[in-house]
Amino acid sequence: MTDPIHGPGHPGDPSHERPILSGHPELAPQTDPDAGDGLPVPEGPTEIIDTAYEIGQDNVSRAVTLEIDIHKVVFIVSAVVIALFTVGTLIGQILTAQPPLDGVPQPSGIETAFGSLRDTMTGSFDWLFLTAGNVFVLLCLGLIVTPLGNVRLGGPEATPDFSLFGWFAMLFAAGMGIGLMFYGVSEPMSHFTAALGGVEITDGVRTDWAPLEGASGDPMAARRLGMAATVYHWGLHPWAMYAVVALALALFSYNKGLPLTMRSVFYPIFGDRIWGWPGHLIDILAVFATIFGLVTSLGFGAEQAAAGLDFLFGIPAGNGTKIALVVVISLIAMASVVLGVEKGVKRLSEANMILAMALLAFVIAVGPTWQIVTGFFGNLTAYAREIVPLSNPFGRTDDNFRHGWTAFYWAWWISWSPFVGMFIARVSRGRTVRQFLAAVLVIPALISVLWMTALGGTAITQYLGGFQGVADAALELKLFEMLRQLPLTQLASLIGIILVTVFFITSSDSGSLVIDTIASGGKVMSPIPQRVFWCTMQGLLAIALMLGGGLAALQAMAVSTGLPFTIVLLGACYAIVVGLLGERREVRSAD
Repeated sequence: MTDPIHGPGHPGDPSHERPILSGHPELAPQTDPDAGDGLPVPEGPTEIIDTAYEIGQDNVSRAVTLEIDIHKVVFIVSAVVIALFTVGTLIGQILTAQPPLDGVPQPSGIETAFGSLRDTMTGSFDWLFLTAGNVFVLLCLGLIVTPLGNVRLGGPEATPDFSLFGWFAMLFAAGMGIGLMFYGVSEPMSHFTAALGGVEITDGVRTDWAPLEGASGDPMAARRLGMAATVYHWGLHPWAMYAVVALALALFSYNKGLPLTMRSVFYPIFGDRIWGWPGHLIDILAVFATIFGLVTSLGFGAEQAAAGLDFLFGIPAGNGTKIALVVVISLIAMASVVLGVEKGVKRLSEANMILAMALLAFVIAVGPTWQIVTGFFGNLTAYAREIVPLSNPFGRTDDNFRHGWTAFYWAWWISWSPFVGMFIARVSRGRTVRQFLAAVLVIPALISVLWMTALGGTAITQYLGGFQGVADAALELKLFEMLRQLPLTQLASLIGIILVTVFFITSSDSGSLVIDTIASGGKVMSPIPQRVFWCTMQGLLAIALMLGGGLAALQAMAVSTGLPFTIVLLGACYAIVVGLLGERREVRSAD
């Protein structure tokens, strides 16, 4: 339906918004019938890139037993390598398993190898991760305050695909996930207790996990430092990483007319060579980064859901329970894929957001309410004060914190960036670069700060009041130990388990869509069996890594794929500036 006043695509038109979210943009703004990707054509003067490449020309498309439409290099190489890695991990676990020692389980050889890989990658390349994170933040802030921020995604005459409220709501949804559930209590508490313990030196080597120089014996200073470190990990830096990918994809797809895939971003660098092996490698890296980033989150979700079931119902939180959770949730995600986004993941996401807000409101209402409210602003102040020393890549002594927390986080965020970035890009057409970056950086970051302040701050208050249970619990149990001290423990804990589970489902479903878009050469509309395939691969890979090394294996693979993709994102920063300069020239020449 076209609005007679606003024309096609006016904000808030439900008949326009739903098709975009469902991956059916043919009812939304006008699309190019020859493009084959269902993306809207640019509106107004834009720097259209003239290339002879046609989307899907390198695809294998047929319908024999199952309908397929796959990029013959990206899909096949990605699928084969991931399948071989999954099988190899399981075989390695069997061949290197160690017998228990005095009844205590021992790590297998492959588990030890994964742990060593993670430590080597974060220890050797922490400077690269931290430097790149700073570059992403500075680029985003610079674009907000320069004239390049006036460029509109989709062309100077494009109108937003979504109302301001609807757009903010989806950015909010993008900011919530398994990570906030897993680390909402555990990270603030971990940083607080480490900072309170202060610096520890053993044989001339610093062995503590405190951020910066800690705050030995000073509970209030330790609280401020611990929360500042937490906000640093969930604030501007991760959202700048997502914003870089989202802006690059939106700019080169909506303004330049290229496919919605990572290779398109590098046209200013490689030209038409992006349709060959340079582009194949970029997209393959994007597939690897996305699937290992997703699998890491799914592994954390399985760990926490299993711990919650043990906490509530006494179901042992062993590998059998975790595997069962992965299998069941993967099957539900597949059903969601088959039903479609409108009937499946969209409804689950809406229910999840209601539950998340209910849990947050519950903790604020029955926890230390005034301390949470004042702590929110106090934590932002502490973050502003500590952001420069925390983001400094050189000359620091807090190696455990910098390697084990920050470098791992940055690699994890970067590996997630194609997934989150593509989602943000698809819902942000019609916004100026300034609006886009300001909203993407600020809104999800503030939500994350409020979440961490409410859950983590409540746990710290309990600790200062004499309750040691949260500090002593395993990471995956800290949330439930905190909730144990509040009213309606059973109900709140059950909501926590449901939240983790549904985040698991929606991440798997949406992630399969993003991976399949990349692996099908940028086609938004691809056959359902392909998304089912990627759902299956995520579940199998999560099981293989949990059996072959647990969280250490998951973290190792997130870091390993995040490292090369860091280089990709740094290249994308250059391409964004070049692309935006071209858009400014087009608008000025049209005027």
